[in-house]
Formats: sequence, C-alpha cells, structure tokens
Amino acid sequence: MLNNRLRGTWDQMKGVSREFWGEITGDERQFSAGLRQRKIGKLEAEGDMSQAEAEKKVDQKKH
Repeated sequence: MLNNRLRGTWDQMKGVSREFWGEITGDERQFSAGLRQRKIGKLEAEGDMSQAEAEKKVDQKKH
C-alpha cells in the first residue's frame, strides 16, 4: 500500500516534468505522455492500485 503511494507520487512528478518539457520544446507527444503519466500516478497514489491496473483504467477512459 505504501509502495503504491510512493510510486504514484513519483509518477506524478515525472509526468509534470514531461509536460513541462513538452511545453518548452513544443512537443505535443511529450506533453500528452506527461498528462497520461500524471493520471496514472494519481490513480496509484489515491486509488491504491498497481501501476498495471492504473494504466489499464486510464487507457479504457480514452476509448
């Protein structure tokens, strides 16, 4: 449980940095990848789920 929260917080931070870098360089793919990673991290941290489960849930919401 604590491991998921730490990993989720770390993924959120990585997502924010990817978004920022994508915004600076004008790379929309990097920006959207950062958004996705931040959403996954939020689900991991708050929803107490594994990374694989969070990725599946985020991908399902896209379709």
